Amino acid sequence: MEQDKKIIEKNKIIFNFIAIICIVLFCMAKAPKVLQNDTFYTIKVGEYIAQNGISNLKYDEFSWHDLPYTYPHWLYDLGIYEIYNNFGQTGIYFSTMFFYAILGISVYILCLKKSNNNIVSFILTIGAMYLMEPYVAARAQLVTFILFVWEIYCIEKFLETHKIKYGVFLILIPLLITNLHCAVFPFYFVLYLPYIAEYFLILLENVDLDRRLLILLFIILKKVSKKIENKEKYNNKIESLKYDISERKRKRVILRENPYRIKVKQNNFTWILIVVMLISILTGFLNPAGNGAFTYLYKTMKGNTTSSINEHLPLTLYENRDFAISLIIFLAILIFTDTKIKLSDLFMFGGLVFLTFKSRRQESMYLLFCTPILSSLISNFFDKYDKKTYMKLLRFFSDWFGATVLVCIFILISIKIAKPKLSEDYIDRSSYPVEPAKWMIANLDIENMKLYNEYNYG
Repeated sequence: MEQDKKIIEKNKIIFNFIAIICIVLFCMAKAPKVLQNDTFYTIKVGEYIAQNGISNLKYDEFSWHDLPYTYPHWLYDLGIYEIYNNFGQTGIYFSTMFFYAILGISVYILCLKKSNNNIVSFILTIGAMYLMEPYVAARAQLVTFILFVWEIYCIEKFLETHKIKYGVFLILIPLLITNLHCAVFPFYFVLYLPYIAEYFLILLENVDLDRRLLILLFIILKKVSKKIENKEKYNNKIESLKYDISERKRKRVILRENPYRIKVKQNNFTWILIVVMLISILTGFLNPAGNGAFTYLYKTMKGNTTSSINEHLPLTLYENRDFAISLIIFLAILIFTDTKIKLSDLFMFGGLVFLTFKSRRQESMYLLFCTPILSSLISNFFDKYDKKTYMKLLRFFSDWFGATVLVCIFILISIKIAKPKLSEDYIDRSSYPVEPAKWMIANLDIENMKLYNEYNYG
């Protein structure tokens, strides 16, 4: 028995190594080569910071109105500029490949953390990375995607192991976010909410208000029965209440240990997690924007500009069939099987579905954080009904032949995906005025004139 466990663990380690190779190949192939408009702006801001420092990052340096301006991702801008300055547009392309691959590996590790089924975790990670392609670009959000995945992993490990190092990481992560992409700083705390809500609901359940009312009624009846002559009637009520109270308590214990649908487990360490979260709020002040991490998102969202930006518009299922299919899979598992879901995972799933319907850009967050939850549900299903198939697949793909076949398949897939990109330019000349810009540089005194520039052209 002990020998079998060692063999299984060895197979899992080998498969993880093979899976990571395949994920890296796939993500590098899927990484977009053509640069986006935000990347041009990022390079220019990074250049300004490299030449002038960060002390003057209070006003818009790229227009003539000198209005106050928050540079939401100054640290990322500086990093991308240094890459561009040393390695050009090819360097930026490779940096996107690198971060995309790290994101894929991070999601896979989080899936393993929640499910411990290597095969299911691998398949769902590849699916999630395929669907994440529209949200991947040389922009600060790509790095913060990774940090958010690490956040969930650290929260889970912190609650599970009670190790302080994960609490330290949970303070360092928002410090990075506030300097890399302060616009999404508030979302860091949104991801705590499912765990906190679960904790307080369990506390509320433990109060057991209805049982306490029965006990109070029991005490009142006991006192009343001493003052009356016919005690038999009241004594019967007291005995009935005693039985009712004990039955309620017994049923609660049984339901907690053998839940029908939702798994609930009290973790008193959550209050320390709440303390860590409150400490993390202070990191929002540790950036050149001052309180920008707290105000930037509100200021950008309170106007009416978001109603004309495609990614901020509400999501419709008809136009987003991938999301609709994943939603159907989730609901089918939860409704038609006896697979159980953790209460915090249910809150996370429900909250992200709501946010996705409100704004289609939140589909990226749905993919990143609901994929591990789906991995957990599917893994639990197979553990209960068909664990032998999983063991056979694990054994096959951890063997040299199966591993070679899997890697070769992903090499061929990656080549097929990446091959058309070899002929692509880094700048789409049909979208950006490359030739007019060259003509202006050659024929106009741009250093001593004012130009009006539409945002998309950087």
